[in-house]
Amino acid sequence: MGANSLGRKVAYLALQATREGQASHAHVHEIIAGLRSRGWRVELYEPGYASRKDEPGPIARAIEFAKTQLRLFRSERPDLLYIRHHFAAWPSALWARLNRIPVVQEVNGPYEDLFVAWPWTAKLRGLFVFLLRTQIRWADLVIAVTPGLAHWASREGARWVEVVPNGANVTLFRPDAPLEVGIDLPDNYVVFFGALAPWQGIDTMLSAVQMSSWPREVALVIVGDGAERPKVEEAVRVHHPRVVYLGKQPYRAMPGIIARSLAVLSVKESGATRLADMGTFPLKLFEAMACGVPVVVSDLPGMAHLVRESGSGLIVPPGDPQALAEAVRRLFYEAEERRRMGIRGRELVEKAHSWDHRAAETQRLLLRLLEGKAKGQ
Repeated sequence: MGANSLGRKVAYLALQATREGQASHAHVHEIIAGLRSRGWRVELYEPGYASRKDEPGPIARAIEFAKTQLRLFRSERPDLLYIRHHFAAWPSALWARLNRIPVVQEVNGPYEDLFVAWPWTAKLRGLFVFLLRTQIRWADLVIAVTPGLAHWASREGARWVEVVPNGANVTLFRPDAPLEVGIDLPDNYVVFFGALAPWQGIDTMLSAVQMSSWPREVALVIVGDGAERPKVEEAVRVHHPRVVYLGKQPYRAMPGIIARSLAVLSVKESGATRLADMGTFPLKLFEAMACGVPVVVSDLPGMAHLVRESGSGLIVPPGDPQALAEAVRRLFYEAEERRRMGIRGRELVEKAHSWDHRAAETQRLLLRLLEGKAKGQ
């Protein structure tokens, strides 16, 4: 427990509701748990619908954004406000600025992510960019999840930017993780898990399964939900049993699914130019490595560099189903190589990429910020 953090209150504002099974849920709650274990008093402020399965409409969501921030304004004054970058958090950023409360903005993507996720917002692009950019410029500290995003935030006017990537819970994600009761898996499979979004390489994976070089004995298991779900369900109907769709699974179920796989796939489509610019350190990369499983990743900044340096998997061009099928074939037939890759990945995550390491890095930055404020910097 850090003596300098003892009793300090952090108000953590996450207006993107965190739901179990999503990367944002793991990131938010793992960092909060790590800070609390180090003596910080962390209070999470998020929309009330986070605990519900239904997704509210735009008006209901806006009302929840307002109610969440009102709870923050009426609560005990925090020593620091930590915001997961969101356009609707602008009032809280302004409130903190007026009340001289230090603000940290955690940036997980550029403005374009909003316009891709919610196309209607592009019609008011100027307004949303203003709401997001001013928060970056007001922030005392910006924490970015990739070096590319850090450079982008600096160009947008951030005064102080640091990089703290994703991580993995090495106690939960481990090679001997038990399989949850009721989950039925093929004997040999590779797995993709996460949001079924257009840039996540769903088309590439479903095409690779049909290649002659893809081993007939190996299934593709997909876990998650999103816009590409109909494509996955159609592939299950056409290519069964080569494609297995497990839908959404709780966070606690994922280690057992990952640990029994031949490899975890983190491939992108060839048009993923944003990722080429910003880099990517997806959560699944670290969770797979923590389970002692090789990864197959697209040749994009961030994850490709990590895999090359660690020797923990294979790298394929974005949007190349043939290369992906050949990578799966290699891992299936080269069991010893697969085992060595898994060992190297686990060792690396334990050494430098656990969520506990990330919480320690975050604490160091928060203390630097508060100490600087105390000295009038």
